[in-house]
Amino acid sequence: MDIGTGSGCIAITLAKHLKNASVYALDISNKALEVAKTNAELNAVDITFVKGDILNKSTKKLLFTDLEFDVIISNPPYVRVQEKALMKSNVLDNEPHLALFVEDNNPLLFYKAISEFAKTTLKANGTLYFEINEFLGKETVDLLKQNGYYSVKLKQDIFGKDRMVKGKNN
Repeated sequence: MDIGTGSGCIAITLAKHLKNASVYALDISNKALEVAKTNAELNAVDITFVKGDILNKSTKKLLFTDLEFDVIISNPPYVRVQEKALMKSNVLDNEPHLALFVEDNNPLLFYKAISEFAKTTLKANGTLYFEINEFLGKETVDLLKQNGYYSVKLKQDIFGKDRMVKGKNN
C-alpha cells in the first residue's frame, strides 16, 4: 500500500516489479487520484485506488476492514512551513502544497497517523517505509520505536541527508 500516492509513481513501480502483488494506493485528493489512475493505465498496471484521509481514524474501518498488507510505503507531507524558503521554485510552482507542507508545530502529524494505521493493517513482520524530512530523522525513528516497531533503521540519500526510515511491525 502507498499512502499519499500523488502521481502514483511508487504504487506503479511496486506493481511493475511485484507482478503477483495486490497494490493499493490512497490519497485525499481527487485530482491526484485521477493523475495516478491515468499513469497506471499508461504503465499497464493494476492498482486499487482509494480516496481517503489518513488523518481520519475511521479510514481503516471504512475502507480497509479485513485487509492486511506486507508493506506500507508513504512519502507524506513533511516540509515545515518554516522551511519553505529553502525550497526550489520549480518544486513550489509545480507541486500541490497539500502534498508538501505540514504545520511547524506538528511536523510528525502524518507519520504518527500512518504508523498507528499501519499497526493494525500491516501483517506481523510487515515493513513500514517513510520518506522523511532530513531535519527530523531522529524524531521519526523515535516515533516508530515508541509505537512498537522493531528493526527501525534510518537511511541517508546520495547527499548524505537523512531521507528514509523503515520499521517492522510486531
